[in-house]
Amino acid sequence: MDLLLLFKALILGIVEGVTEFLPVSSTGHLILAGDLLNFNDERGKLFEIVIQSGAILAVCWEYRAKIAQVVLGLPRDPAAQRFALNIAVAFMPLAVLGLLFGKTIKAYLFNAPAVATAFIVGGLVILWAERREHRIRVESVDELSVLDALKLGLAQTLALIPGTSRSGATIIGGLFFGLSRRAATEFSFFLAIPTLIAATFYQLYKERALLSLDDLGMWVVGFVAAFGSAFWAVRGLLRYISSHDFSIFAWYRIAFGIAVLITWKLDMVAWASS
Repeated sequence: MDLLLLFKALILGIVEGVTEFLPVSSTGHLILAGDLLNFNDERGKLFEIVIQSGAILAVCWEYRAKIAQVVLGLPRDPAAQRFALNIAVAFMPLAVLGLLFGKTIKAYLFNAPAVATAFIVGGLVILWAERREHRIRVESVDELSVLDALKLGLAQTLALIPGTSRSGATIIGGLFFGLSRRAATEFSFFLAIPTLIAATFYQLYKERALLSLDDLGMWVVGFVAAFGSAFWAVRGLLRYISSHDFSIFAWYRIAFGIAVLITWKLDMVAWASS
């Protein structure tokens, strides 16, 4: 077993888990981390798809009681039916636009300068959102209407731009639409489940020729690392937003984006995706 490869799998798994549910862009971080670790070939891209399932499992485990309540209540519980409908409605815009424009976006925007620029712009949008007067009309995810869900789904489509952040687009969109921080954050978690599952199976089917049992050890390490770090990140974010806003993530995005642009412009780092 290649220990260096397992180390790379561990690092990328942690990066995926920590960043998937924070408003900082897991895709952007994985693109850049893959460049730095020289693990950005087709095998590396497939690995990134596989370890998403670890992050998905973490949020499913954290919200297992809620998920079970909704699934068991679907035949007769109006609240469960409304919740499931909201998730389905919010999921559709990204699914449709992803199928239509996914290849084009990957061809032109999966590179360090584009990702860094999206980091900075996203940070500025978060700061703007936090400085606006925040009028809360939706305190919990159970209070969302179908129209609210559609708006959040449209906001999530911004995540097709690498570096934007799927969770960030949904959360900050929720703040603009009158959701409390907790409601916006939790809905982004629930919406991640069908979104990431669909993306994972779709990409695995497309890249099935690259699947090999020789990579099983690498996948297991990355999966476990993604699960553990995502579980920690989900719980940590919920604790954090109970008494803080999202400004710290905005400043991180801006600083990180500027650092990437500087290292790219001065050839200090050989960003392979540039």
